[in-house]
Amino acid sequence: MPVSDQVPAAPRSPLHAGLAAELAERHRRRALYELGDHPLLERQRQRESNARSYPRRLPLALSRAQGVYVEDVEGRVFIDCLAGAGTLALGHNHPAVTDVLVRTLHSGLPLHTLDITTPVKDRFTQDVLGVLPASFARHARIQFCGPTGADAVEAALKLVKTATGRGTVIAFQGAYHGMTQGALTLMGNLGPKVALGSSLHGVQFAPYPYAYRCPFGLGGDAGVAASLAYLGNLLSDPEGGVPKPAAIILEVVQGEGGVIPAPVPWLKGLRELATRHDIPLILDEVQTGFGRTGRMFAFEHAGIEPDVLVLSKALGGGLPLSVVVYHERFDTWRPGAHAGTFRGNQLAMAAGSATLALLREGRLDAAAAELGARLMEQLAALGERFECVGEVRGRGLMIGVELVDAAAAPDARGARPAHAELAARVQHECLRRGLIVELGGRHGSVVRFLPPLIITAAQVDEVARIFGQALAAARV
Repeated sequence: MPVSDQVPAAPRSPLHAGLAAELAERHRRRALYELGDHPLLERQRQRESNARSYPRRLPLALSRAQGVYVEDVEGRVFIDCLAGAGTLALGHNHPAVTDVLVRTLHSGLPLHTLDITTPVKDRFTQDVLGVLPASFARHARIQFCGPTGADAVEAALKLVKTATGRGTVIAFQGAYHGMTQGALTLMGNLGPKVALGSSLHGVQFAPYPYAYRCPFGLGGDAGVAASLAYLGNLLSDPEGGVPKPAAIILEVVQGEGGVIPAPVPWLKGLRELATRHDIPLILDEVQTGFGRTGRMFAFEHAGIEPDVLVLSKALGGGLPLSVVVYHERFDTWRPGAHAGTFRGNQLAMAAGSATLALLREGRLDAAAAELGARLMEQLAALGERFECVGEVRGRGLMIGVELVDAAAAPDARGARPAHAELAARVQHECLRRGLIVELGGRHGSVVRFLPPLIITAAQVDEVARIFGQALAAARV
């Protein structure tokens, strides 16, 4: 029996099941939506800052949600393949999460404890360590951070700089590690950084192995070999101009950078280089962690382990929470070296434990691998029909479709220029048909799919069908 048929995707309580069935039926009977203004959206434009992002491309005011479905205030129903940028591993309002939240609220547990422990926190700590590879967990320490992944990245930087006494970091082109000032230094995208002037320094950027647009013009095994040779020279050349860094930090699959999975041989080679040069390896699994890529953690595809692991998003069961897990040999910072008022989010810990339990019991990592392969196969078939599909790539249920200008001449390796305008039209046409997707990658030309891990095979097929319709409509 396929893993996807064993996954406890349907909510268990009659209330949740009834809403899920209602939304699914209404989505099945949907019309082609004409997206207009609503007073809530107008007030949002008037009152929220100019930095708001998602509402510009997804002008929705949401009222209800269940599983993979969301409903807006005008009664329109959408399949949510954004899912809180990958935060909602179990989808919206899964009873495993909502039930434990209600029980916790009624238990009298103090909801705000800073970093003072509670039975809920102790259980959660054990649960997090319990899903990590045993060889890593055996020597691990955990630091609870502020609510966001960016804060955990900041903590990881402080940790390795304290432990090594070094000040610089190697990051990668295309990287995204958050929007706080320290995390921005690690970002590949220049847009959010240029307004900050020259205050961002201390980071050496290296090429990330992006086969479709290989920075070395090679691709494949040759591109991987060139990248590792470049990094090896960077770290060993006494006149290379780059001080020995405090860490190397990367995403195992670049998310905002365009859903670019690092090749397994490259990850193995990078791990070996970091070990040989005594440089801590920080893996940012904020978006890839907890089953998203078809393994509990994306680094497991390569059979490697990090020195420092950054976790957030799905970690808190949909509530804000982040942690850094690291080898005990780096635990040299002083008491209070990293703090945060909301690092003791007890509701998030309770929801996180419930989520981790269901991820394990339901084998949702294996389901993500199976259903991700199903979706990628259908998206690749669309790529055979539409020349504007440059590449379909990803791991598990973290998938990207890079859209290109089919009328433009390809480069030496066959890649055509990115087509951001087409990607924006495709996203809009998806939304009109009841599908929420996000854009990313170079020039915003990659359509990204991050559905909840409880998505069914039938829902995957519907996502692919709607996307095909949107591609056809957007080309006109």
